[in-house]
Amino acid sequence: MLRFLMLLLFAILAVSINENRQECLKGVGHKLRPTQEKDLKECFIYKESSCCYAEITEELAHSPVIKVNTTYWNRCGNLSNLCESYMKKMECFYRCSPHTARWAHSQYAGAIQSVPICQSFCDDWYEACKNDLTCVSNWLMDWKIDANGENHCKNECISYSEMYVNGTDMCEKMWGESLKVSNSPCLCLRLNEMDNAVIKLMEANSRNSSSGRSDKEQDCHPKMELKQREEVEAH
Repeated sequence: MLRFLMLLLFAILAVSINENRQECLKGVGHKLRPTQEKDLKECFIYKESSCCYAEITEELAHSPVIKVNTTYWNRCGNLSNLCESYMKKMECFYRCSPHTARWAHSQYAGAIQSVPICQSFCDDWYEACKNDLTCVSNWLMDWKIDANGENHCKNECISYSEMYVNGTDMCEKMWGESLKVSNSPCLCLRLNEMDNAVIKLMEANSRNSSSGRSDKEQDCHPKMELKQREEVEAH
C-alpha cells in the first residue's frame, strides 16, 4: 500500500511539474505562462490557453488588416480575404499559441525556429495568396524600417507567385527560419484546432523514441483523431 501511495504521489507531482513547466515564448506582448483569455477579438482557438492578451488581437479583428503593431500589411495594397486569413493564422499562432515556446529560436529571444508545418497547409496558403502582391521575400528582415519602426518597400511589388516558387518556398522564406515544411503529412501543424492533438502525439512519439519504441507513420492519423476526440470531450 505504501509503495502504491508513493507511486501515486510521484505521478501527481510529475503532472503538476509538467503543467508548471509550460511557458510562453519570450517576447513583447507575450505572457509569462498561458492562461485563459475569454475576450480575444481574433485568434479564438487559443482562448482557453493563450499566451497573448486580448488587446493584441484588436488589430487583427478588422478586415482588411492595415497594420499589426508597426508592421503594415498593405504596402502593396490590401490583401485578398483568403490570403489575409492565412496571415492571421500565422500571426495568431506566433502571438497566442501556448505551444510556440517549444520551438523557441536558439539565438534570438522572442523568435521561433523550425516549427513543423504541413506541406498541404503551405500549398493552400500559396494558392490563396499567389495573385496578391508583396515587395519582400522575408517579412521579418527585408523591409526598410524608418525611425518610427514602420516598414517600407525597398523593391517593387510583384505577385506572390513571382516571389515564391511554391508553397514550400513561401513557408520557409516568408517568416525566415520560423517554419520548416515537415516530411510527415500527419505530424505537422496546420495552425488550427487540430494542433493540440498533433502536439500531444508528437510528445507521445518523443517519449516512445526515448524508450526505444517508435510509432509508424500509418498509425499517426487514427491516433491524432483519437486525441482530437479526447480534446472535444474534455471541453
